[in-house]
Amino acid sequence: MTGGLLAVAGIFKLGANLAAVPYPKDQATLVETGPYRFVRHPIYSGGILMAFGWAFWVHGWLTLGYALILLVFFDVKARREEQWLQEKFPDYVNYQKRVRKLIPFIY
Repeated sequence: MTGGLLAVAGIFKLGANLAAVPYPKDQATLVETGPYRFVRHPIYSGGILMAFGWAFWVHGWLTLGYALILLVFFDVKARREEQWLQEKFPDYVNYQKRVRKLIPFIY
């Protein structure tokens, strides 16, 4: 449930910045408030939390493996997206230093 709330909060906080592709829109602004205060990619984080929550709920090793694959996938995707964000927003590097990428306060 927490993962779902984090993902939904990330979607709503992005507002008009939300795009179907991970490349930032031309008129986008850097969002650093709401769930973005705790993690740079709350939508991805929410999906990861939901996947791990489901894996622990069903006690399935295979499901846990799928959750790990999702974590790696979103990490790679976020890495590329962050290159674009650095190009678009000069202050993004400072934001990266302050806020964790996918797991609040950890990673």
